[in-house]
Amino acid sequence: MQIDRLDAALIRLLVETPRIGVVECSRRLAVARGTVQARLDRLRDAGVIRGFGPDVDPGALGFAVTAFATLEIRQGQGRGVQKHLEGIAQVLELHTITGRGDLLCRIVARSNSDLQRVIEQILEYDPVVRVSTTIALDNPVPYRVLPLVEGAVADG
Repeated sequence: MQIDRLDAALIRLLVETPRIGVVECSRRLAVARGTVQARLDRLRDAGVIRGFGPDVDPGALGFAVTAFATLEIRQGQGRGVQKHLEGIAQVLELHTITGRGDLLCRIVARSNSDLQRVIEQILEYDPVVRVSTTIALDNPVPYRVLPLVEGAVADG
């Protein structure tokens, strides 16, 4: 999907001020409320904007350890493993990958020993053959999308 400068400005405003309303967006962007709503609807329908929920920090909830786990699974067992991992609250993300493993998970835990417990819980499901884990020490560049948005603006 192509976005223009107004789309990018709207996305930036929503990222920087997540609780802002449509009327305030229209005021700050100097466009009609209907224009803002139409842009929001179009961006949401296209999947560019996926949600408007709060950005929750697992560390503030007591989950101070973040780890990335590469899973090797038995072939043809992906759906079952996915269901198993969906049942583990500490598994925040799951990606299918290329390379040595089959799946990559972002996991949080309260401590290193809690992380060990979560890994054992993952391994309880027989189609998971191996788990290799890397613990994140810091997050100097947190998840961000604004540079992509600004780079995707269609010239014209």
